[in-house]
Amino acid sequence: MPKLSKTKPRAATRVLPTKPAARKLAVDGKRATAAPQTDAAIPSPGRSTMPATVRNQVRQILRGLAKTYPDATCALKHESAYQLLVATILSAQCTDERVNMVTPVLFAKYPNVESLAAATQTDVEGIIRSTGFFRAKATSLRGMAQRVVERFGGTIPKSLDDLVTLPGVGRKTANVVLGTVWGIPSGVVVDTHVKRITTLLGITQSTSPEQIERDLMQIIPQNEWVNFSHRLIHHGRRICIARRPKCPECPLLNCCQRVGLPPV
Repeated sequence: MPKLSKTKPRAATRVLPTKPAARKLAVDGKRATAAPQTDAAIPSPGRSTMPATVRNQVRQILRGLAKTYPDATCALKHESAYQLLVATILSAQCTDERVNMVTPVLFAKYPNVESLAAATQTDVEGIIRSTGFFRAKATSLRGMAQRVVERFGGTIPKSLDDLVTLPGVGRKTANVVLGTVWGIPSGVVVDTHVKRITTLLGITQSTSPEQIERDLMQIIPQNEWVNFSHRLIHHGRRICIARRPKCPECPLLNCCQRVGLPPV
């Protein structure tokens, strides 16, 4: 019988788990580790599986709004991206009518971003005083203009990521400018009208504008985001008025859940 070789069995190799490589982002020319993605990030459109009932309701809402307000657009008067950006910053806690009364004077004295960047705080405050929170708004306007001149060569940027780096500019303001001026559907504008009416319609149960935007982006086709906001805002001013909604004459009555309202 042949002899078996007496070889020692190899020790099992211990495999250590490897950590996934951290994503890196450039921050002011430096390398920084990106924060992990969370559910709070704005989702990509079309990711959700929408129930047929909600899909049908959304279709009816979009059709009703398009038929009733086919030419709805932004109520803030403007002739350029610069003017709309300024007007939208001023519209915080202020009516569009009041902003439209103030901006002609402001634009006559500061017709472009360069002139606004060189403006004094006192002078801007004096012009916009009637819009409310005028000190904070003046600081935001001057800071926005200075940042545009210094970082973007005097041209209002056309991307959401760049716009929200400007003082006084959040997602809502950036969405307004991108959608209205360039037709870029970067998100859904959620103002007080959109927040209130989407709750009445029953297509969102969220309370924060950020979460409401996420909900709407999941159920509304991206090519309708810009028009949806414009039309719903007009609807809130003409028919679905906060204190006295005209439900019997509402074109959305058949597809509205009328959450929190008494029976018609």
